[in-house]
Amino acid sequence: MAINKEKKGEILSKLKKIVKDSASVVFINFHALPVTESSLIRKALREKGVGYTVAKKSLTRKALSEGGIEGAMPDMPGELGIVYGTDPIEGARGVYEFQKKLDKKIQIVGGVFENRFMNQVEMLVISQIPGLKTLQAQFVNLINSPIQRLVIGLNAIAEKKQ
Repeated sequence: MAINKEKKGEILSKLKKIVKDSASVVFINFHALPVTESSLIRKALREKGVGYTVAKKSLTRKALSEGGIEGAMPDMPGELGIVYGTDPIEGARGVYEFQKKLDKKIQIVGGVFENRFMNQVEMLVISQIPGLKTLQAQFVNLINSPIQRLVIGLNAIAEKKQ
């Protein structure tokens, strides 16, 4: 269906705002994704504070080229969805969870991270980074580990002397 110039202008301004205000943008291919599953994805992402929109590739490329993003724009095959948010990792992680569940109905094809274009492989690596709370717990455990070993060692020496 053809879109008139006014509507294209509105979509382009929305895309420019998304590129400007988002910490990261994930490009997804949602080929053969039923509307019911698409609605579930939108709802789950919205609960995490992540937006999801669909736009024409030509308008998306134009908004990205005017956004001053470094690097080469990745290939965007098939139907293009855009996932964006203020958390740099949450959007990619949310899409990756659905990518595993929905067996190739939705796939990450690239994105923008730290104002630089990323290809599919780089975005998949980013999507597998644990959340902030998990990273904090791992850090505390890492710091606590040597202390625990010292206490266990001192306890063993104390038991041996008794």
